[in-house]
Amino acid sequence: MSEIPTRFEHAEEADKIAQAWADAKCSHADPESSKPPFSVVIPPPNVTGALHLGHGLNNTLQDIVVRRKRMQGFETLWMPGTDHAGIATQAVVERRLKEQENKTRHDLGREALVERIWQWKDQYEERILGQLKRMGTSCDWERLRFTLDPVCAAAVRATFFDLFGKRRIYRGKRLVNWDTFLQTAVSDDEVFNETKKGHFYHFRYPVIDPKPGEPEFVTIATTRPETMLGDTAVAVHPDPAAALDAIEADLREKLGSANEKETAELNKQLEALQQRRENRLPELIQLRDMAADGRKLMLPLVDREIDLVADEWAKPEMGSGCVKITPAHDPNDYEVGIRQDLPMINILNSDGTLNGEGGQFAGLTIPKARKAVVAALEELGLMGDIEDRDIELPHSDRSKTPIEPYLADQWFVAMDELAQSAMDAVSDERVQIFPARYRKGYLDWLSEKRDWPVSRQLWWGHRIPIWSKGGLSQTEANELSSDLEKLGERHPDQIAQRIDSDGVDASGEPTKAVFVCIRSEDETVEADVESLGLQQDPDVLDTWFSSALWPHSTLGWPAQTPELAKFYPTSTLITSRDILTLWVARMVLMGLNNVGEVPFSEVFIHPKILDGLGETMSKSKGNGVDPIDVIDKFGPDALRFGLARLATETQDVRMPVQYECPSCEKLIDQTKKNRALPSMDCPACGKRFSTQWAETEADKALPKAAVVSERFETARNFVNKLWNASRFVMMNLDGFEPTSLDVASLPIEDRWLLSRLSTVTQTVGDAIERYQFGEAARVLYDFAWDEFCSFYVEIAKPRLSDDSQRQIAQNVIAHGLDQLLRLLHPIMPFVTESVWSHLGQIAPKRGVPAPVEVGPFVMTASFPVAEESHHDSQIERQFSEFQQIVAAIRQIRASQNIAPKETVPAAIRCSESSKELLQPMTAYFEALAGAEVQSIGPDTTAFETDAHLALPDVDVDVHVDLEKFIDVEAELARLEKLQGQLTGQITGKQNKLSNESFVSRAPADIVQKERESLAGLQTQLEAVANDILKLKAKK
Repeated sequence: MSEIPTRFEHAEEADKIAQAWADAKCSHADPESSKPPFSVVIPPPNVTGALHLGHGLNNTLQDIVVRRKRMQGFETLWMPGTDHAGIATQAVVERRLKEQENKTRHDLGREALVERIWQWKDQYEERILGQLKRMGTSCDWERLRFTLDPVCAAAVRATFFDLFGKRRIYRGKRLVNWDTFLQTAVSDDEVFNETKKGHFYHFRYPVIDPKPGEPEFVTIATTRPETMLGDTAVAVHPDPAAALDAIEADLREKLGSANEKETAELNKQLEALQQRRENRLPELIQLRDMAADGRKLMLPLVDREIDLVADEWAKPEMGSGCVKITPAHDPNDYEVGIRQDLPMINILNSDGTLNGEGGQFAGLTIPKARKAVVAALEELGLMGDIEDRDIELPHSDRSKTPIEPYLADQWFVAMDELAQSAMDAVSDERVQIFPARYRKGYLDWLSEKRDWPVSRQLWWGHRIPIWSKGGLSQTEANELSSDLEKLGERHPDQIAQRIDSDGVDASGEPTKAVFVCIRSEDETVEADVESLGLQQDPDVLDTWFSSALWPHSTLGWPAQTPELAKFYPTSTLITSRDILTLWVARMVLMGLNNVGEVPFSEVFIHPKILDGLGETMSKSKGNGVDPIDVIDKFGPDALRFGLARLATETQDVRMPVQYECPSCEKLIDQTKKNRALPSMDCPACGKRFSTQWAETEADKALPKAAVVSERFETARNFVNKLWNASRFVMMNLDGFEPTSLDVASLPIEDRWLLSRLSTVTQTVGDAIERYQFGEAARVLYDFAWDEFCSFYVEIAKPRLSDDSQRQIAQNVIAHGLDQLLRLLHPIMPFVTESVWSHLGQIAPKRGVPAPVEVGPFVMTASFPVAEESHHDSQIERQFSEFQQIVAAIRQIRASQNIAPKETVPAAIRCSESSKELLQPMTAYFEALAGAEVQSIGPDTTAFETDAHLALPDVDVDVHVDLEKFIDVEAELARLEKLQGQLTGQITGKQNKLSNESFVSRAPADIVQKERESLAGLQTQLEAVANDILKLKAKK
């Protein structure tokens, strides 16, 4: 037997263990296996930067499920990979390019920028994969995928080709969210709102040739005055009187059920509405009639005639009651423009400067144009009031710059049928979402059936596989189409085409465009198409398009691979709620469209890890903790166990963290001010240290501060406890001989251990199956620490030293350790594998009731199955009472400062049935509590100098004779403190039971339990009072 180290050195051992797993191909999946399949795809991390603890939690939970299924005999595939994250990655690289070299992507050109991004990808993918491997994730690393690799690219092309052929992909001019920094469209889901200080500008448009009695101007108001250059109408409500009537009716209905405070506010609104009827309604009716008469307004500064229209988007209760309409730069105005058939004038260049439609303001940025437009309107005498106002301003989640609504040609995926298929899959429970409360968000998002804009005006990503030629007459388009048909015969199943409208030519005649989609990446086909004058679309696809194919693209689809046949559909998906709609929903609809089956049957949404301030951890905020920092300090098992304990179903988890000064070990709270600093001075010793955000050589040269948390301290202590107990067990297995045992004839403590193993195995297995990872971790922690390590091992010590009992004791304790290692392995793989290796050298054949040969790795050992025949509820109850009594004696000893070497006399008052359970175990009190039990049963009475602790849950009183040890003052203080606590509890119970509402409404059994609890507390209080009197008599 090799020497067992005194501690588990994770820094030295973890890499060796991981390499041994890799050499043995423990996590490699075989598609030809006859085992039942179990497969999971990793939510591919973006190659924008390193992972944080949120990723650590996600991958720990996946690994727990995967490792357990592998141990249960499934052919298990955990597919790893990373996501190119088009817009996010390009944004990071472009920002760095600007900061470090003061260059834009246009200075580099497409090819050079893409090369830079590939370099970034290689650097950060390596770092991400290193993080995942150090955490112990048991992915099939031989099958690593990347969303831009050839396998995934083939799936993207095949999907786009299919949707194009089904006319579910179309091109249209639509209003999009435009990121002026990245110069691309972004989806609604990639936009966040931020409140900014701004202004509300009132100004006037002249009425052209007003008739007598008509207003000469129409007043409007906006927060974005520069957009007036693109106005094509001003709208007024078609029936302002009816609109005000409807508002008044709604207010009066609310008034009927309002409280006093609400009534005052509603009356105020009604009064304001009445004033509006008197002051504004007549003019609004007049303007409505002018609109019906076809009257025009003059748009100042560009001197363009625009319509006065009647549309319900105008709100007669707000502002002037009129609203400017800029269809190309506002989503609501865009809808008005469609309804009213208005021109749509785009005034912006892609970089956010004004184009030629801005007239004298062309070339100005939006902020400068705003100032210039306001100044010009003031000079013309058309500017009115300017109000200060807080404005909700949309921003791009990627570049953090303001979003501009922008009219642009985009490719869209028609979502009506696709979205419905994904909704049906969840509604009929082919896909189940846990916790179930997240179903609503999934279904609500899909029910909007908004067409999906998939164009991105970027250079990093999957190039849209469309070639086109526009500005053609119908005849020219037909001729080109004919040539393409002939080309299609030369390249069967590779070319799809269609003819669409393309606007009008200079003479007003309609023109056509021919669009061609090429299925596979093939230079010959592409060259043949381009020889006919078609050019490829410069845009790339939305990142989520390729991500939506992840469960089947990674398995080789559209090729019919053995992996696809074996492992699709995958079994489950574990992810965060952030991407339930963006990713999960789209994977479901794309899986159904491409493969005809849902991509997984279950989805588990885990909680999020927040920082100590309650904010989501993220790289951009600087509050994301690198898992490697935790691993370096505490080890990978402590990281994993600490994270698993957080994973409840109910709520997100706050994790306050501190920097630990590398010089003096002072803990410094992470705050908003210091959390993103690359380096800082320790407030205690004054020495400077670096953080995880260090980038410069100077900062990196400083000693690095570890990021620590109390949660990981506890988990590390657990790892140490397991190692120490395991080491003790193995050091007491000298001369081990595997022996078949008759369970029924084993000592009671052995049968208790086997029963507890059966119960814990069932509980843990059920918890993991239900994604209750926190519960599984809690049960394992309590069993391993309190029952196996601190209890059973202590009880077994005398038998391990007794030649006549050693063989049986060794076989049972070796089996107990074996089963514990298997149960803990999915959560704590490294320390369990290390112990398993040592145990295998000592006891390669082990087990109860019949020993069997075990393999070299716990990773590939079988997961325990609850042995029903070992379960004994009476023994478990017996030992539960015994454990509580031991704890009570230890508590009394501690409160009296009784030295460990001293044996205390003890007595236990309990029921006759408890006496029968506890009597055979009296000998164990000496080993576990340093107590000699002198009396046990219902007639037991207190000692003359007595320390008493009641255990009302099991109806037991524990007495310890303090005659030799008494510290009267200390014991009086303890008892008087307890007396106060009991008095408070009794008062609370009495108040509850005197509450008629509780007594009459609560179930009868609950009320009875409260009465019994009160009686028990009163009995306990009486005993404490007597003890106090006795002690006072001794003073």
